[in-house]
Amino acid sequence: MLLAGLLSGCIAVGPDYRSPETAMPAAWTQLSQTTGAWQVQDLSSWWQQLDDPRLSSLISEALQANLDLQAARSRLREARARRNVAAAGQVPEIGASGQAAFSETSDDTGGGSRESYRAGFDASWELDLFGRTRRTVEAAEADLEATEASLRDVQVSLIAEVATGYIELRTSQLRRTITQNNLTAQSETLQLVTWRAEAGLADRQEVVQALANREQTRAQMPRLETDIIQARHRLELLLGRQPGSLAERLDNVADLPTLPTRIGVGIPADTLRQRPDIVRAERTLAAETARLGVAEAARYPSFALSGSIGVEALRFAALTSSGAAAGSLIAGVSAPLFDGGRLRNQALIQDEIRHQAEIAYRHTILTALQEVENSLVALVRAEQRRTTLADAAAAAAEAAGLAQLRYRGGVIDFQAVLDTERTRLSIEDSLASSRAEALLALIGLYKALGGGWSTPTAASSDDEKLP
Repeated sequence: MLLAGLLSGCIAVGPDYRSPETAMPAAWTQLSQTTGAWQVQDLSSWWQQLDDPRLSSLISEALQANLDLQAARSRLREARARRNVAAAGQVPEIGASGQAAFSETSDDTGGGSRESYRAGFDASWELDLFGRTRRTVEAAEADLEATEASLRDVQVSLIAEVATGYIELRTSQLRRTITQNNLTAQSETLQLVTWRAEAGLADRQEVVQALANREQTRAQMPRLETDIIQARHRLELLLGRQPGSLAERLDNVADLPTLPTRIGVGIPADTLRQRPDIVRAERTLAAETARLGVAEAARYPSFALSGSIGVEALRFAALTSSGAAAGSLIAGVSAPLFDGGRLRNQALIQDEIRHQAEIAYRHTILTALQEVENSLVALVRAEQRRTTLADAAAAAAEAAGLAQLRYRGGVIDFQAVLDTERTRLSIEDSLASSRAEALLALIGLYKALGGGWSTPTAASSDDEKLP
């Protein structure tokens, strides 16, 4: 047994896992206007950089109440229990048993009665000479870490979805406000044209043109109201709430958050460590590598020990006598001799599964790099567009005011007024959308970087480690 224990500690068939070497670029190619020196841990609460208490409150509630996140936590607890089940195979199984029997024969067979009693302990242990159990524990441990990474991935996506839903809600509210302000201005224009028509200074065509222009603007309101309500419903679902429960908190119009002036993106190697989907893919590869060892160990002999110790007697009172002691020890070995190549091919199958996991890991890395680069270029271009539209909006507002004054003075016709009003509404609406695009690009960037979770402390309990 001592020799078996020593052997079980130094032999494990199958490959030992090593994380694949991955060449990473030294810097992001699209990093032109976004600069910063934040470290990876600063991404854990990136939304606080937007300085919006309502958004921070919604994210905090979602992290507690979201149903997808609760399901992910449950899967993590399941994986932890499965790891513990696998680890239990490394130690002997010990059980207790007791038995009392009574029998009586017929008179035709001689008659008489017989009784017997037995009590004791049983133990069994499969010697892990070739590492099958240890590889199984390695696989379960890697599966647990992959499941934990999946939980973090759900958290990262949840935070990004809440932030996206909030920005979409505020954008629709802002566009509704812009439309309402233009509707008010166009109503004043209609009143002015009506007065001029009554005074004989304008004809009926200008009146109906002004009316059509105002009603066309009014027709946009129902669609914007629909967008607002649907965006609020999406947030309520993310927070595990019923539709309408956030109406009182979110119906008050608020401006869009301000884009931070400094954005920390780190280096590509940081993304390799931070993104949960990359960690999950790498841990999945580790698990499949360990399972290859399990498949290889199945081709080797297996050894098992079992034994029992206890007392047995024909009378209950005699169980405590010195002569009632009994015991047994059994050592067994089994080895595959011929199976038509089944075990060998099972090992080949597992090797290909491991190879597929490695391909998936490398693909996940490339996808992550692409997503970060795309988010960077989207953020830079959206900010450029927003700056240009802000200048255009200021010019359009001034042009609309000048057109009103010149029309009142009879210098220009009413068509010029209509054109400037339509241009102002279009540009102001585009400006609101461009502000949202920049914020959504920022959210996409932090999601691509894997922001939204923090590493648990070593002193935390298992439940406290759940993100």
